[in-house]
Amino acid sequence: MKTTAILTVKNEGAFLLEWLAHHRAVGVTDFVVCSNACSDGTDTMLDRLQEMGWLSHVRNDGPYGNRGIQFTALKRVESHPNVRAADWLLPLDVDEFVNVHVGNNTLADLVDALPEATAITLTWRLFGNAGETRFKDEPVTAVFRRCAPGVIHWPWRAAMFKTLYRNDGTYGKLGVHRPRAPDAARLSQARWFDGEGRELDDTFRKRRVFSDYGRPNHRLVQLNHYPLGAMESYLLKADRGRAVHSDDLLGLDYWVERNFNSDEDRSIEAVFARRAPLIAELMADARIAALHRSAVAWRRERFDILMRSDPFRALFGRLLMTPGSRPLAGNAARFLLDYARENPENRDN
Repeated sequence: MKTTAILTVKNEGAFLLEWLAHHRAVGVTDFVVCSNACSDGTDTMLDRLQEMGWLSHVRNDGPYGNRGIQFTALKRVESHPNVRAADWLLPLDVDEFVNVHVGNNTLADLVDALPEATAITLTWRLFGNAGETRFKDEPVTAVFRRCAPGVIHWPWRAAMFKTLYRNDGTYGKLGVHRPRAPDAARLSQARWFDGEGRELDDTFRKRRVFSDYGRPNHRLVQLNHYPLGAMESYLLKADRGRAVHSDDLLGLDYWVERNFNSDEDRSIEAVFARRAPLIAELMADARIAALHRSAVAWRRERFDILMRSDPFRALFGRLLMTPGSRPLAGNAARFLLDYARENPENRDN
């Protein structure tokens, strides 16, 4: 099963090795990684990883036009040999980690559990900040274990998904959350299933980017999503800007809709023993180890620079003053859901 993951990164060298080792451990066979005008040496690290046979590196340094960094990167790699030759495709972000709950915790086990599926939605489970202030050079999946409930009612963005889909010609273009450009002649044969194992209705074949919220979605697989990290890291994320909506500034609204810490989930640790030697293999390369240390140092230096700017210093102060987000249920959740359904502009939400 040749599975290609497509990744877009900018100044993420401190997190790259854990992400690669983890996804190799869960069964990704090929990586196509786009770098975007990096300042921390991520692009140089990717060049070295390509030399080592770990991935294919594609530079996407601009111009980006009005479609943004991520859409531009996906368009650039659609004809890449490792994309075209894949049996299954999976676009991901560096703060997303596939977490399979069946078999030996691999993507092949997931596909075996859903043999009729041509597309499988990997629904987010949001992992909050857990009160971490300082950035640590430690695996993200080991530091952040506090998360949203398994069943969440609001916001709808908490139930967004990424799509593992068969590369059979049904869709002609890569998408951030779902494949695009469906072939009308093939579309009726598409079979979409969710992470709970349910077959999904026809709306998912063309446009949906989020699972139905207010019900379980993770029995077979979930996508651990770590959108915040430590407060220091969030400042760097705000400085970098968003990959898709590059004009949207990150502030407390983004933070509050993702900082859920009510539950603990350690299920991803099932693959730690398998991925640990892969991380060690990567760090055994002297150039990779030096580039990783340099990327870590860059993050700390960049944070110090940002703290000299009043807008970023103010944002950091607000983060320190803001408690973890409270999951909504009962009357509060029903009020918001009813309002969304009654307003036509929110009918897809």
